[in-house]
Amino acid sequence: MTQPREHLLVRAARGEAVERPPVWAMRQAGRWDPEFNKLRAGLSFYEFSDNVELATKCSLLPKRFGVDAIILFYDITTLTVSMGLPFTLQPNRGPVPDRPIRTMEDVERLDPQPRPERFAAIIGLLQRVRKELTAPNGEPELPVIVFAGAPFTVATYCIGTGKDLNATRGFIQANPVVWRALLERIQHATIHFLSTLVSEGASLYQLFDSWAGELTRDEYLREAQPYHRAIFAGATGVPRILFVKECPYLDLLTSSGAEVISLGKCHDLAAARRDYPELVFQGNVDEELLRDGTPEQVYAATKACVQTGGGRRHIVNLNHGCDRAMPVANFEAFIRAVKGPH
Repeated sequence: MTQPREHLLVRAARGEAVERPPVWAMRQAGRWDPEFNKLRAGLSFYEFSDNVELATKCSLLPKRFGVDAIILFYDITTLTVSMGLPFTLQPNRGPVPDRPIRTMEDVERLDPQPRPERFAAIIGLLQRVRKELTAPNGEPELPVIVFAGAPFTVATYCIGTGKDLNATRGFIQANPVVWRALLERIQHATIHFLSTLVSEGASLYQLFDSWAGELTRDEYLREAQPYHRAIFAGATGVPRILFVKECPYLDLLTSSGAEVISLGKCHDLAAARRDYPELVFQGNVDEELLRDGTPEQVYAATKACVQTGGGRRHIVNLNHGCDRAMPVANFEAFIRAVKGPH
């Protein structure tokens, strides 16, 4: 009996020769899609994402556009909720903790190894999506990507500062012991969370450190990279992707232990491929172009990205997530430029 062939995305992430580069997009299931908005129908974020049936339908919506992978629909704060810190998702603010972390006692109340039942909705979502993607011959049609937030970004939400870097710096300076303990606790829980999802059949995972790209190099070396390295060393078994929004320190990204490095528009894809031929790069079509440009402009930019990527060790994606104002026609042009009509 022959073994089923690995998916295009998985093979590309391993650096194998592929027939074409795979394509998917961060936030490919989201508010830009009218079908998503019909499904959500006024539910709060956590009500929606904790409903396995609705989250499954939502996660699978991009399949109709021809993407090469499905990324599950949930939030990076899902893990901290399971650790014992509830959040609400507030308009124009993002995730807001019910009780921001302030003391060592607050940190110690967080469970560094939450029981899988505490994130049962995510496990159920993964199982259900995999089942829905199983073809009649028993083989899965598409790989499933899971993800987690890296400790720095997740911790900023836990202390209530989020993307306000100066406020985060103020907290670190005033509470260095609490901050370090919080990062370490999130690191342990993240390894546990990702390892659990890998054991449940996830094909790849992506680690998001959205705000670490704004750190100085010294801060990045202290607050971000050690935790990336620890998580990639601790949660193994599938290809791993690192995303740090517009991070200028490519040499530090590439020494994280991830097989795949997601590039921002601040990076030169051709130079990255030349300088780090052993790694795989993801990106880096400008998400602002998909929001503001025409389908023709998106198609041309994506074609240029594919050409620069060279057809191997490249996963076509955006430099950031799909914007809620992106026209559907632009997403279709993005996929079509990689795959042709489908």
